[in-house]
Amino acid sequence: MAKQSKEAPAKQEKATGSSKGSDKIMETGGAVPAIVEAIVGRTGSRGEITQIKCRVLRGKNSGKQLRRNVIGPIRTRDVLMLRETEIEARKLMTKVQKGAFS
Repeated sequence: MAKQSKEAPAKQEKATGSSKGSDKIMETGGAVPAIVEAIVGRTGSRGEITQIKCRVLRGKNSGKQLRRNVIGPIRTRDVLMLRETEIEARKLMTKVQKGAFS
């Protein structure tokens, strides 16, 4: 019986523990809106990711222009809710060409 009581608190601690990224998000106050200004291009092995330039509207980095990778349908003047505004995506080196002759 003593073994069961020692294991139970360990499982509870593990369940309540959060990832290191979510702690930073909760400290800064949640998501920040950003407006899409330009679509740079498509990336990913099958072209499923769109790289965009967006401008942060609120928060400590308001007015800053970021390059981000987005999955799903997106167009200019859309508003994104960014969980963090400090990390920027790498620039695209080559364009992804889909088809038999790529």
